[in-house]
Amino acid sequence: MYTEKVMDHFEHPRNVGEIENASGMGTVGNPKCGDIMRIYLDIDENQIIRDVKFKTFGCGAAVATSSMATELVKGKSIYEAMQVTNKAVCEALDGLPPVKIHCSLLAEEAIHAALWDYAQKNGITIDGLEKPKDNIGEEEEEEDY
Repeated sequence: MYTEKVMDHFEHPRNVGEIENASGMGTVGNPKCGDIMRIYLDIDENQIIRDVKFKTFGCGAAVATSSMATELVKGKSIYEAMQVTNKAVCEALDGLPPVKIHCSLLAEEAIHAALWDYAQKNGITIDGLEKPKDNIGEEEEEEDY
């Protein structure tokens, strides 16, 4: 049911924890499944993500997608982080079952919510970034990856 990469990131998640005084923090959830994901970003003066941590309450796929998402944005610019989509997270994990695609959507939205928080704190606009949703609904999972 789950790929080796999903199981590895679930059993050995990377970047778990919090960042005190984070440059940006984003929290999103899916009320239907109960998953809640929080991502913390430490962004330097050149807008590069120095460090990233996450805390997730949810299933194994939610933990795995959080872990992979943090790996995908660490060391990247805020603009490169904006390009990390749920599809990219799924592909990096060698796929997810269709009923777990919403976990990758949460990961994408948590990154965007943390970037939004960073932009608000610093009075900047990040091209293409929209105000995040608090709850990610099932209707957004129409595509399978």
